Amino acid sequence: MYLHLGQGTVVPFKSVIGVFDLDNASSSHITRAFLSAAEKAGNVVNASDDIPKSFVLCEEDGRTTVYLSQLASATLLRRSESGAIDQAPDEEKA
Repeated sequence: MYLHLGQGTVVPFKSVIGVFDLDNASSSHITRAFLSAAEKAGNVVNASDDIPKSFVLCEEDGRTTVYLSQLASATLLRRSESGAIDQAPDEEKA
C-alpha cells in the first residue's frame, strides 16, 4: 500500500515513520537542524509545486528520506485512515 503525497509522489505506507506539520515542527531549532542536515545530505525530496505545508519522514532499506508535501498533515492523516492509500498494480485484487 502506498500513500500519495501530491504531485505524483507516492511512498510505501510501511516506510512512513511520521507526518509532521512544517510550521509547527520547524519552530524547534532541533527540527530545523535535522531538516538542514537532511537537505545537505541530499535526503530531501520536494513533492510540492507550492509552499510545503508538511513533511513526511520515511525510512526504507536503512536510508532516511524527508518528503516535502503541499498537502496539510491532517489531509495526509485522513488519507491514511480512510483507506485512500493507493495500491500498486501487483497488489490490486483481481
